[in-house]
Amino acid sequence: IDDISRLARGLEAHLKLRAMLAKAGGKLESPSIEFGEDSDSILVENLLASVAQHQREKNGEQTLNRMRARMMNGYWCFRHPVGYKFERVAGHGKLLVRNEPAASTIVDVLEGYASGRFQTQAEVKRFLEGTDLFQKNKHGEISQTRVTDVLTRPIYAGYISHENWNLHLVPGKHEGLISLKTYQKIQTRLSGSAYAPARKDIRADFPLRGFVTCADCGKPLTSCWSKGKREKYAYYLCVTKGCVSRSKSIPRAKIEGDFEEIVRSLQPTPGLFGIAKSMFKRAWDNRATRADEQEIILKQDIVRFDKQVEQLLERIVVATNISVIAAYEAKITKLELEKKVALEKLELSAHSQQSFETKFEHACNFLASPCKLWDSGQAHLKKMVLRLAFSGRIAYRKDEGFQTTQLSIPFKMLGDFSMSEKEMVPHG
Repeated sequence: IDDISRLARGLEAHLKLRAMLAKAGGKLESPSIEFGEDSDSILVENLLASVAQHQREKNGEQTLNRMRARMMNGYWCFRHPVGYKFERVAGHGKLLVRNEPAASTIVDVLEGYASGRFQTQAEVKRFLEGTDLFQKNKHGEISQTRVTDVLTRPIYAGYISHENWNLHLVPGKHEGLISLKTYQKIQTRLSGSAYAPARKDIRADFPLRGFVTCADCGKPLTSCWSKGKREKYAYYLCVTKGCVSRSKSIPRAKIEGDFEEIVRSLQPTPGLFGIAKSMFKRAWDNRATRADEQEIILKQDIVRFDKQVEQLLERIVVATNISVIAAYEAKITKLELEKKVALEKLELSAHSQQSFETKFEHACNFLASPCKLWDSGQAHLKKMVLRLAFSGRIAYRKDEGFQTTQLSIPFKMLGDFSMSEKEMVPHG
């Protein structure tokens, strides 16, 4: 061996290797040390092995301390997460930067789950399986751990956390893909009530499955393909035991045709939509005028959070009960998080002066003509119509059709306008 430090990682392993070499009849030689069997040679050998072990351990400690110090300054030191890559930036060294198109896909996943467009982690998992971001198994699937990791990493919000090093939401030097508020919404949804997982057999063949319920028992209708003599036929049906409508098949063309009529009835007239758009525009302008007041409130909240943290720190100094100290520390952590959210809102309010048309262009297009998304034929767009246009499931009875529909607030408002057009004050 070139040097005694090249034989083993520690003294214990060194002694084991020496014993195994001796048992096998081997002879250990090195240009930097003479190995002998006398007591003095063994003492020197063991001392040098201990020094080599100490040097390795010290080097490891220094490396970890430097990494921790760099992360405390807002720099990520481990493998870059999906959606980012490392680039050398003047004044920063290696810094995380957006890696497109993976970054946009991650943003779509995180904001989609926070807003409810993805109701479950199973839906997020299937969406990611349609991309090339993660390695898949032989069945074309990614692990659930990957999904949970994407949804729970604060690094995507521009913050760094490492529990083993006691680092919690340290502001990072890199650009966040989402806001801290969006990240909190995701964590709230993850810790809240679980939704029923999206079943694998809900395919594009039956977009209304799980949304339409049986009018007699209130349970969601299932669906199936029935094989005839020459071709297959698609049906929706109720399979609830004891229901009077059990096993009464409803042709897919009939139920989906009735639903298309409901979707088309949601489309407002150009004049009515113009009035609604004007009201949205006025509300937008009114909210813009209150932006300065909101900034003042946020600044007051930040000062209040600092005072409360300072008071709690003073109490910790004189506290002797371990449980009381832990409660104070948890409260401080919560206040620090609220302060960071307020700081982020304050920063975003200064950069969010965009026009109404820029912010609500796609939303207005959907409100003006929701049937375009439904007619697209794409399963995920049809699911979007169900979630955006309706606030709940719709009951269906075979002989009567759809029962009372529960529209979302925008379409309900447009419907109320339509019912009371004659009572509205004329423009101007």
